[in-house]
Amino acid sequence: MTFQTIDNSRPAGSAGAIDLQVSAEFAGYRFDHFLVQLIPEASRNNLNQAIRLGLLLVDGKNKKSSYKLKVGEQISGSLFEAEPLTLAPQNIPFDLLYEDDSLLIVSKPPGIVVHPAVGNPDGTLVNGLLYHCQEIADVGDTIRPGIVHRLDKDTSGIMVVAKTAQCHRLLGEAFKERTVEKKYLALVFGVLSQRSGRIVAPIARHPLQRQKMAVCEEGRGRYAASSWRVLEEYSEGCSLVQVLIETGRTHQIRVHMASLGHPVAGDSLYGRARNTRQYPRQMLHAHSLSLVHPISGVPLSFTAPLWPDFLEIVEQLRGHAHEILGMIS
Repeated sequence: MTFQTIDNSRPAGSAGAIDLQVSAEFAGYRFDHFLVQLIPEASRNNLNQAIRLGLLLVDGKNKKSSYKLKVGEQISGSLFEAEPLTLAPQNIPFDLLYEDDSLLIVSKPPGIVVHPAVGNPDGTLVNGLLYHCQEIADVGDTIRPGIVHRLDKDTSGIMVVAKTAQCHRLLGEAFKERTVEKKYLALVFGVLSQRSGRIVAPIARHPLQRQKMAVCEEGRGRYAASSWRVLEEYSEGCSLVQVLIETGRTHQIRVHMASLGHPVAGDSLYGRARNTRQYPRQMLHAHSLSLVHPISGVPLSFTAPLWPDFLEIVEQLRGHAHEILGMIS
């Protein structure tokens, strides 16, 4: 299938990227209807295909064609010639923590993208899930079967995956209603001035560096809240913190901790380059997940052990511990 490249700031038919902001007149429009209005040169089919492939994003996130847009949201991406993505089962490693007839609880290794998109057509967690459980192929989105939430490529840890359409719908509602509790472990630079705290700071696309998110003024970005507590402090000038996210914005922990002056170690996007080289990746791990089983109604809680690369760093730092404040829970 051929996609036409459009740039709304240039004459129709010229090459370039799409970068649009939702104005008040388009608030409440479906994502696909908005694109049809603003990019009349492209067919509705091509636009919907681009949305499914993850070529067109809302504030850096994949959204369904039916998503209702809000004022200030940024539509970015491009349309170009591409073959339709086909999902194939692949033996991609991940840890299976729990499975029943309705859902899976897995731990994603670092360095693996959750689902196929431009630049990552295969070798993803979804390919591995299909290898393990072919039945999820028809659950939810065709490019993201079974997926109800995501982790960044270099963030490791726990995820819940739906095996049935009913479970997928109910899990989606639970995440939307914020009844799923997610805790992360983050190794951050510096020693925090308080043992615990809560940051409420809206997050939006960075105005100059489009691959980044940033804390912004009230009313501009999307509401985001994170609570943190220090677990261990090291004389090497960094701390291990546990972060509970109350919302699930793109790069939320990375942005919030950086805004406090304590970027995640190894994070080349939000940290200082000279301080990231000794770390194999961003030191962020989705450690625990608690939810009510969407079918049985039974409360469930799971933890995912640190992956070896993260654990090795922590064990090295513990040899230089200034203070160990509490157990990881």
